[in-house]
Amino acid sequence: MILEFIYPLKVYFSPFNLLGYVTFRAAYAAVTSFLLTLILTPYYIKLCYKYNLRENIREDVPTEHRKKEGTPTAGGIIIVISVILSLLIWGDLRNIFLYATIFPFVGFSLIGFLDDLTKRKKKKGLRQVPKFILQVILTLLTLSFYFFLFSPDIRFKTQMLFFKNILIPLGLFYPFFLFYMYLGTINSVNLTDGLDGLAVGVLAPIIFAYTVLAYTGGHAKIADYLNILFIPKSWELTVFGSALLGSVVGFLWFNSHPAEIFMGDTGSHALGAGVASMAALTKQELLLPIAGFVLVIEAMSVIIQVVSYRRFGKRVFLIAPIHHHFEKKGLPESKIVVRFWILSLVFSLIAVSTLKIR
Repeated sequence: MILEFIYPLKVYFSPFNLLGYVTFRAAYAAVTSFLLTLILTPYYIKLCYKYNLRENIREDVPTEHRKKEGTPTAGGIIIVISVILSLLIWGDLRNIFLYATIFPFVGFSLIGFLDDLTKRKKKKGLRQVPKFILQVILTLLTLSFYFFLFSPDIRFKTQMLFFKNILIPLGLFYPFFLFYMYLGTINSVNLTDGLDGLAVGVLAPIIFAYTVLAYTGGHAKIADYLNILFIPKSWELTVFGSALLGSVVGFLWFNSHPAEIFMGDTGSHALGAGVASMAALTKQELLLPIAGFVLVIEAMSVIIQVVSYRRFGKRVFLIAPIHHHFEKKGLPESKIVVRFWILSLVFSLIAVSTLKIR
């Protein structure tokens, strides 16, 4: 709104020129969403207690988690609201890339919220099949929306790592590639959200990395200098990424150990979709397994555990996902969380560094 209503007043008050810079709007989008999350979360926690929207702890997790029974949940709704309000203030509402990220971000959060509400009423979330069908429908709608954003010469391509301005043509395989990237990212975030502050702390460096990638890919001169693909108008992803980062850090304020609130499936779905959208819209999909190394490890630990048990009748880990395995080994929860944060930060920096390793 600021761009529409205040930026034109720069002819009368020159400091309003700052509003034309993406970096300025991105910085204040982060600050705004951070403050909104800090302000709104305590009120939401009170509502959760009033309407009994609280977490049911599963029986297959370490016994130490029993004391977390009844913690307010579905806090991801505050992340979503804070990001949207921040974007309404600082985003360029005429930029189609903004809506291309908001659509899956909000859409998947609603699926997650429905799942959280169902858990409250029936002790179990949505059944796997209807939940999967909803995810598939929303992913397909998102992908069909994306294809109108890009010109035919890059529509079904992705940027190759470690080579200058080379795009890999994936042809008709590309929609399936994006489809699995979306669902894989969302479910990986969901699996990672098992310890206080773990998922949001792991996601913060990943979001920061993709915010940097969005800025470089949306800036013609920087993209030319780095020999990466320049995508016109994609600079607005920088504002979205910053707003998302600010809200995630604000939520960590309450979600850090001992957690006062969980983000629930509402948050894991929204954040997974937000990160996947930034990867798809910057055409940096192949960097996601590097930046999201911790997410990959969490998901792989579950897959390995299931396959090993069903095929050989043996468990590879004491319990999966792998963060619970380390708990069973005796590591304190806070130490596991901080070490996973460190890993995520390191691999996100590696992902950003590939901009120069070409």
